[in-house]
Amino acid sequence: MGGFTGKMTYLMRNFLMNFCKLICLAITLPLQLMEFWGLYGLYKRLFPLLAYNITFSYNDKMHENKRNLFRDLCKFCNTDGTLRLLEIGCGSGANFKYYPYGCTVICTDPNPHFEKYLQMSMTASNHLTYESFVVASGEDLMAVQDESVDVVVCTLVLCSVNNVPQVLEEARRILRKGGALYFLEHVESDPSSWIYFFQHMLQPMWYYLGDGCMVTRATWRDLEAAGFSEIQLRHIEAPRVTFMIKPHILGYAIK
Repeated sequence: MGGFTGKMTYLMRNFLMNFCKLICLAITLPLQLMEFWGLYGLYKRLFPLLAYNITFSYNDKMHENKRNLFRDLCKFCNTDGTLRLLEIGCGSGANFKYYPYGCTVICTDPNPHFEKYLQMSMTASNHLTYESFVVASGEDLMAVQDESVDVVVCTLVLCSVNNVPQVLEEARRILRKGGALYFLEHVESDPSSWIYFFQHMLQPMWYYLGDGCMVTRATWRDLEAAGFSEIQLRHIEAPRVTFMIKPHILGYAIK
């Protein structure tokens, strides 16, 4: 009897979640039409300003996690002691202050409107050497040579790319043997949780507000299947952030 009740509760919960998701889809219909007509591109010009301002709050809340994540970057220095790092989806440069002194940084982002805010972060983090800003998606980094960087970084990026496995394949391609991909991503919550319920229910609206952000991705599975020789991955609950993106993963994967 208990098993039957539990199954019915599960089915009712899923029905309610999907019903509410349909309502959210209906609410976003004007935004879907804007995207279809090409008008959503206007928001992409505004989004870098929003992201730049949000960065300060997010970095404050995640400071210890980021500091601990990036503190050992130097162990992936090349044989000559230099560190060449490429950041996929660099945005406004939120991670720059965590990179070690003298590190050479290649910045990539598909949104060219981030460059103005990127320059501000470059000025504030003058302990780094900046090589270039490449306007490119994470799925297509052909401007970067094979096995040419020591470290690839992606934080809050895999939630919004079109093809996560392809991005990870590109990261592996440009990493030298023994190099590492560092990641910090919000992910889908446990299916039994209410966070999971609201993530799936509100995803249609979140997609447009977050410039294509998906809160329903189990990104750790893609990382585990990407063919890295070693993965150090932890699941955490991000402190003091909105409940929709509380579940995070962080760590690094070695080629």
